[in-house]
Amino acid sequence: MFKCLVPGLCLFALLGACAKHPRAAGPTAPMPPAVTPHPLPFDALLPLPATLRPGAGAFAVGADTRIIAATQAPQVLETARLLEIYIRQASGLTIPITADAAGSPALRLAIDAALPEEGYRLNVAPDGLSLTGGSAAGVFYGFQTLRQLMPAAGEYEAILYRNPQPFTIPAVQIDDAPRYAWRGAMLDVSRHFFSVEDVKRFIDLLALHKMNRLHLGLSNDQGWRIEIKSRPNLTTIGAATEVGGTPGGFYTQEQYRDLVAYAAMRFVTVVPEIDMPGHTNAALASYAELNCNDVAPAPFTGTAVGFSAFCVDRESTYAFIDDIVREIAALTPGPYFHLGGDEVKTLTPAQYTTFVNRVQQIVSAHGKQAVGWDEIATSDLLPTTIVQHWRPKTDLDRLARAAHVILSPGDRTYLDMKYHDGTLLGLTWAGLIPIRQSYDWDPATLVPGLAADRVLGVEAPLWSETLGNIRDVEYLAFPRAAALAEVAWSPAARDWEAFRVRLGAQAPRWTALGINFYRDPSIDWRP
Repeated sequence: MFKCLVPGLCLFALLGACAKHPRAAGPTAPMPPAVTPHPLPFDALLPLPATLRPGAGAFAVGADTRIIAATQAPQVLETARLLEIYIRQASGLTIPITADAAGSPALRLAIDAALPEEGYRLNVAPDGLSLTGGSAAGVFYGFQTLRQLMPAAGEYEAILYRNPQPFTIPAVQIDDAPRYAWRGAMLDVSRHFFSVEDVKRFIDLLALHKMNRLHLGLSNDQGWRIEIKSRPNLTTIGAATEVGGTPGGFYTQEQYRDLVAYAAMRFVTVVPEIDMPGHTNAALASYAELNCNDVAPAPFTGTAVGFSAFCVDRESTYAFIDDIVREIAALTPGPYFHLGGDEVKTLTPAQYTTFVNRVQQIVSAHGKQAVGWDEIATSDLLPTTIVQHWRPKTDLDRLARAAHVILSPGDRTYLDMKYHDGTLLGLTWAGLIPIRQSYDWDPATLVPGLAADRVLGVEAPLWSETLGNIRDVEYLAFPRAAALAEVAWSPAARDWEAFRVRLGAQAPRWTALGINFYRDPSIDWRP
């Protein structure tokens, strides 16, 4: 059984139904020798909370326990339902959700607007448990922490069939809030296409680690992956294939809406990307008039970059872009639209900057905030436009002048890089990226001269040239995505040795969830 990462909300069961290609993900390092279990329960918390004060004793979850939802906010009630499901799967006990449970041991969920919006306070004592968030999002993130204090058995659906086994939650007070507002990952579905169920699985992975942005790469040279009703050739022609020549695919507008809604229930904002003016061969093959010579190129199934570009001097190109932005903006409640802008090698600098200046205005006209890769920093950007830093050797002086920056340095955050020379999957252009390299850095000091209040946060891109199925994605993403989640959420101080312990403590939970994670031999993975 392939297990969903948010209990009770899984829409698929068997890995074979999710993986489009049967190829195995990659070699898994041998398990290190068994280690003595660590004595404290709090060394399994990841990301690390801002403050944690252990208490005396524990709260016992038993047959008389109740869950109190002190607010009728729908998303808090949904978190209460997730908590009930988790307890049932961990213990076999069915815990009612009520508005009042006087005289009963209770787990109480509430909102206090005085707390940070995404923050929470978790108080566990022998006589009860309270989880209070600054918003429904804070309650949800507090649940993810509480989940890590409960038995990993709660991740197994089969536990429902055993005899009830009450458990305890250690007494503690946790006050927590994220360091950065933008805590995300990018999934490239254009070079290899991933099903709706695959993307939902990835969303659950993000939510488990308190990440709140899914940057979805919907177009590239190799494929166009979203239905545009005013431009049907994009899916009949542009979506037909992928890297290697295998069949591609696309999301209907209804499927995309479903993905966006699924993410929103987990407090993940979808950021759609249509890459332009380069990385556009799938669009150029679909509409000849987007090419300056009016000749549509053949579909591209390789991995080279930099050879394609829109004919940026034609008005018809901007009419095309307006159609794309208009339809995708209408499907996406979140405030962002990513216009790409990277690796353009066939336009002059003047053509490129003119294009970016005009397209960000189109994005703004449709009510969205433009985001672009760091090449766009050479243009005259709107005060709202966000620059996504990815090239370690880019013009840092220009980047430091950007109003808003997302940090995705290739040599720290690119999940599609190999772990080491022996990794079968992944690329190496940004170097090999072991786990410690993803973890041991400070976003506040990465770009000299960039004011701290201009750093929105951190995003971990995952390009799919070498990834054919969701298990491949998981193998390259984890554990590095968990390390980057802590970089984005937790206070600035880094303690690699302590992190190694907490990372190793994830093994039982990740195994229960069926995550195909890389067992780095430098980590003491718990059995």
